[in-house]
Amino acid sequence: MQSNNPFPQRLHQARAEVGISQKELGIRVGIEPSSASSRMNHYEKGRHMPDYETLERLAKELDKPIAYFFCDKDSLAELVCLLDKLSEEQRQALISEIATKLSSNKK
Repeated sequence: MQSNNPFPQRLHQARAEVGISQKELGIRVGIEPSSASSRMNHYEKGRHMPDYETLERLAKELDKPIAYFFCDKDSLAELVCLLDKLSEEQRQALISEIATKLSSNKK
């Protein structure tokens, strides 16, 4: 049964970028060493979803915003990561700029 949930793929991609094993990631986010590999494998296979607290720890450890894990398109995932690196002031300016461009396109 294939799910449309992008989380498993995003988790695998983010972990691969860091270059650590499933077990190592699990241990780093506070999962018991004896079950860390198995739990992370279940998350990456889409069999289970972590609770929000675990998701926050995974995102922090992998240096990704939580929204990244739920983007169904690669371009959106990349954009979310870039936006996360901006200051709040820079994000607000970008929102205003985009809103202005979109409203002028409607005319």
